[in-house]
Parts: sequence; C-alpha cells; structure tokens
Amino acid sequence: MNLSIGIVGLPNVGKSTLFNALLKKSIADVANYPFCTIEPNVGIVEVPDARLPVLAKIVNTEKIVPAVVEFYDIAGLVKGASTGEGLGNKFLSHIREVAAIVHVVRIFEDSNVIHVANKIDPVNDIQVIETELILADLETLSKQREPKNTPSKADLFFYEVVKKLKTALNNGVPARNVALDADEKTAATQLHLITMKPQFFAFNVSEEMLIKSDEIKETIKKILDQCKLNRSRIESGMTTQVQDDKAHYLYLCNKLENEIVAFSPEEQTEYLQQYGLEETGLNRLIQKAYETLGLISFLTAGEKEVRAWTIEKGMLGPQAAGTIHTDFEKHYIKADIVPYATFVEVGGWIKAREQGKVQIVGKDYEMKDGDVVEFKVGV
Repeated sequence: MNLSIGIVGLPNVGKSTLFNALLKKSIADVANYPFCTIEPNVGIVEVPDARLPVLAKIVNTEKIVPAVVEFYDIAGLVKGASTGEGLGNKFLSHIREVAAIVHVVRIFEDSNVIHVANKIDPVNDIQVIETELILADLETLSKQREPKNTPSKADLFFYEVVKKLKTALNNGVPARNVALDADEKTAATQLHLITMKPQFFAFNVSEEMLIKSDEIKETIKKILDQCKLNRSRIESGMTTQVQDDKAHYLYLCNKLENEIVAFSPEEQTEYLQQYGLEETGLNRLIQKAYETLGLISFLTAGEKEVRAWTIEKGMLGPQAAGTIHTDFEKHYIKADIVPYATFVEVGGWIKAREQGKVQIVGKDYEMKDGDVVEFKVGV
C-alpha cells in the first residue's frame, strides 16, 4: 500500500526545510528502488528498517527494497485559505489525496525568519490551520443535498451522517473527533474530509532548544494542553472522541536535519549524541507516521530480493498477500511464517524448517510486525 503524508502549516514554519531534508535523505540513501520527485512538491522517501540488510546478508542477496512514504509539501496555508486566500484551494485539494497529515508548528525564535503573524504563537498557529481545514470540509458538506422523492435507506443514512458531521464542524470540532460507529465511518469515507485524516504534530525547534529536552517537552505540553482546553470549551455538550494529542507529536530541528542528512550514518550518530538523540528526526517522523496510521511491515526474504511491505495492523494473511499482487489474495492457500528474531537466530529458511521453527498458517492468521513470510498461492 502507498503511504502518503501531507506536510501542512503556516508559511515560514519550516515545512519546506523539512521536505528538502527528506528529499536529500532519499538521494543519500543507497537503496534499490527508483527515487523520484513526482512533482516539485512530492517526493518518495524510504522507511528506515535496520532488519533489511541483516536479512539480505542471511539470504545472500544484494537487492534490498524498503517500504516507501510519499511526502507532499503543501504550500503554506494562511487565514482565509478555505475561501481561496493565497493559493488555498489548490493546496487544500492536495491534502485530500494523502493518508495522514503532519502539522509543522514553529516554536523557535529567529528574527531573520519572519512569522506570518509577526509573533511566535504556536497555539494560535495550530488553531488557524485547524479552522481553515474545518471550513474547507464544511464547503464539501454544503454540496451534499438532502435526498428527495423516495430515497433508499442507504441514502437517508448517509445524509444523517452528513448532518452529524456538519453540526460538529460548525461547532469547531474536526471530523476525526466526532464519535462515529463503524457504519457511520464507512459512510463518511465517501466525503474525503480533510479533518477526518489522522494527524500528528512536528514541532520545529532551534538547535539550542534541542539540548534542553525537558524544557521542550514542557513547552509542548503547555501548547497542547491549551489547545485541548480551547477544544473542550468548543466541544462542551457534544458527543466527541478527542484524540490524545500528546501521543501524536514529535519535535525536531528542521534546520539541523537539513544539514546532517549528507553525513555518514556514523557521523550522524556522533553528532546527534551532542543533543541526547539516538536517531535522526527524519527517521522518527516516518516512524511516527506509521504509528499514527496503525501500520506495520511484514518482510519477504529470498535470493532475488529482501523487501518490506506496509500493511495495516490487524490485517489477515490473504489481504497481506494481496499487497504483493492482487491475485495472491484471491488464490491464497497458506503462508509460512518465521518471526524476524527467530529467522536471524537460526540463519534462514532452510535451518528454520529443519528446526521446526516455521509456522504454517491459514486464512485467519493475523499478520505481525516483522513476520518473515513465504505465501503459498494457487496461481
């Protein structure tokens, strides 16, 4: 499955700096997949996975194919974007194409980088973007007309969902926070609402701030608490399910990330240790995207290639096989499964079979992150 992330935020908060760092990462990484920039604002970046080179060594192949993420650099949104202010309509349409949103929020001070509002106010910045996305969704909902004549039960149900969402959005509640049952969520997917998409924050800090991690975390906590307080006032009396924003954020210095991407992995590690960091912000960003979307990777390892495949957590064997080829789901018979750690411990498929470490599973098997798999299909 294609994982696509839209980078949003106000102008001059560091979105393009982050995007450029991600593109440089793609060029710097050595991987057997075609890097491309689909458009000036779209790039493909590999998902970091230290397991792949280990597997490649075991099965004696040089071809490694990582999972990839598409990043969309959405041009800076401003107040009024939902009504076409700036290039709002064009870029809001880009956001509708992505699976999740990373909202870049500036919390660093720098007189050389002008803020669109001439002051650093993260809470207000977050609310401006959220308001514009809500207004864009209300525009979408306004185009849904009440069914006339003798509508079907499905049409009536769909319109009830539209009304429920419209009421919430008019009260400033993003669609992702509206309590919907499974059938309502299915109906709502037809609307492609922006605020229904999972979201996490990337707080852009200075290099000086990175050294003071406890202070950063406390600052971010205060920002998110204030946003939550403001949202609670809005949502008072409404049936909502509030996303825990504290679980959906990371902080990084976009400027630093842009500078160190050309370093060797060893140099990056040494440099980051000065700031008490174990890995780059770019890697943490991609991992946070996986976590936010509830994604995992299963692995295939053979003489031709070693590859990571992205699937949703909870997916069963046949559906996972379908990510390799659609016919595999239809003709799925069974799968041979070895957990990654076991595969490495025994040294590959042959030893795993000799030692009885291979689990043969049917159509009801729920895939786990790091499963090394051989699918058996009737084609």
